[in-house]
Amino acid sequence: KQARQLENELDLKLVSFSKLCTSYSSTRDGRRDSSDTTPLLNGSSQDRMFETMAVEIEQLLGKLTGINDKMAEYTNSAGVPSLNAALMHTLQRHRDILQDYTHEFHKTKANFLAIRERENLLGSVRKDIESYKSGSGVNNRRTELFLKEHEHLRNSDRLIEETISIAMATKENMTSQRGMLKSIQSKMNTLANRFPAVNSLIQRINLRKRRDSFILGGIIGICTILLLLYAFH
Repeated sequence: KQARQLENELDLKLVSFSKLCTSYSSTRDGRRDSSDTTPLLNGSSQDRMFETMAVEIEQLLGKLTGINDKMAEYTNSAGVPSLNAALMHTLQRHRDILQDYTHEFHKTKANFLAIRERENLLGSVRKDIESYKSGSGVNNRRTELFLKEHEHLRNSDRLIEETISIAMATKENMTSQRGMLKSIQSKMNTLANRFPAVNSLIQRINLRKRRDSFILGGIIGICTILLLLYAFH
């Protein structure tokens, strides 16, 4: 019961954690567009919420790990039958759930940190652009063109990443198809190597059938002559 309760809490926390990480980038873009005096990302409410939720999830994962260890100790104790399939299945299911939750948490956390680092770098570039614009008196038209070009570069970078992903998937498919073709080729070679032996065997069978036919015909002929001789005498 304790394990199921902790698993339910972890499931809800991970869903909220994933939503926070998904909405982080778009929220940050909105802040950049609405104001030039946005505070640093490390002091934002989303960052504080991220840190708080990460600590809470880690604590829940630690508690669930402890519960699983206690269940493992119970199944290994002397008073419990060693071949109780139901207990072992339940314990394995809870271990799998813990492993899935731990993997999902670390993956979501890593994605959030990567997005935050990227946003920090882009925010720094934007501040440099704004500082250059206000300090050197560059006209608005050229600044807008520069910002548009920067946005185009970001879009191009995203398209390149998608293209690389597609290329990797295509490479994996081609590798799989090559393995299938090699398997088919090896089977064809095996069959081709077996055909001469099969032909030789068929020829031997045909020769034996002919010989048996000649012998049988000779015996029938001799028997017929003997019958005729016996009939006339």
